[in-house]
Amino acid sequence: MSDLRLRTFRAFSRTPSLRAAARKHAAAVATAGIEPEAKQQRDPLKPKGHSVVDSAIYCGGNRVASPHSLADTYSALHDAPQSLAWIGLYRPDRRELASLAQEFDLHELAIEDANEAHQRPKLERYGDTLFVVLKAARYRDATEEVEFGEVHVFVGPDFVVTVRHAEAPNLAAVRRRVERDPELLSRGAEAVLYAIVDKVVDGYAPVVAGLENDIDEIETEVFRGDPKVSRRIYELSREVIEFQRATRPLIGILEQLRGGFQKYGVDEELQRSLRDVADHVTEVVEKVDGFRELLRDILTVNATLVAQQQNEEMKSLAIASSEQNEEVKRISAWAAILFAPTLIGTVYGMNFDKMPELHWEYGYPFAIGLMALVCGGLHQIFKRRGWL
Repeated sequence: MSDLRLRTFRAFSRTPSLRAAARKHAAAVATAGIEPEAKQQRDPLKPKGHSVVDSAIYCGGNRVASPHSLADTYSALHDAPQSLAWIGLYRPDRRELASLAQEFDLHELAIEDANEAHQRPKLERYGDTLFVVLKAARYRDATEEVEFGEVHVFVGPDFVVTVRHAEAPNLAAVRRRVERDPELLSRGAEAVLYAIVDKVVDGYAPVVAGLENDIDEIETEVFRGDPKVSRRIYELSREVIEFQRATRPLIGILEQLRGGFQKYGVDEELQRSLRDVADHVTEVVEKVDGFRELLRDILTVNATLVAQQQNEEMKSLAIASSEQNEEVKRISAWAAILFAPTLIGTVYGMNFDKMPELHWEYGYPFAIGLMALVCGGLHQIFKRRGWL
């Protein structure tokens, strides 16, 4: 790979037409004040069959051509065999992917993955071609949610093809960055891959900060007793798990890239840059792992607090029920006491001529005394049982 870059630089130095084209393009960009991809990215919804966001031919780290179609890109690349083509696609159809597969000899399994999308982050090597799937993420402050995107990158000796199925990541910013640094871009296709990975990893920092802030808010809501906090914990846990699935495979991907440094002659400066990206990824993964454990602990604490609250409520209900039972006992006891004289009075109040003690001189005092005796006896019985 290093010999190829050296030949590329020499070919660029010997070819006045390419140098002139590069200067002309740089002047046009400086005059316009905006890169071609940024212009086209304003309207990502392309007509069917035309998903090319931006396509460029680079030689010696400078853009020398900006084809508008895949066919023009192939032709420009053939005319400058020591150059690098970077084709950016947004939701391409099968016909366009088939054209790319035929031109660059891309493996059919990689093409199928790029067409279907919704792939896990991974790195596959098919001969001289790398196929990398990356998951981008960005934090939405308005909804306090994490939005995920996906980018597929084909990297060959003289080409880079990026396929996006979502707005994130913003590859226009990546292209502007590498075009402002011809020295980086002159290092070949691996430099473009590094810039894309670096952009994706840098996008994780705001997500980590947003999730950390959400967790702090949840902790406050848990101890405040917010009844809706359980649902929010569950939703945030799902986001953290999905974020974990997007970031953790990057450790293996970067390890695979580092494993091929010597074999494929990757530039030494790029090796250092990729190691720096790997350090950032490790830091993000460790934080995300900590978020997941913290949310698990918060869920446990919330469940404990809810159980304690329910126990307190059950205890209050039990006390209230016990007090109610005591009141019912008292009412029942007094009802029974009052029922006795009512019964006696009812019997003696019947209009019969022949009744015991009806014409007895002490009949009335006897009835009153009997009532008092029965009521007193019932009162003592209920009091001894604790009803009164």
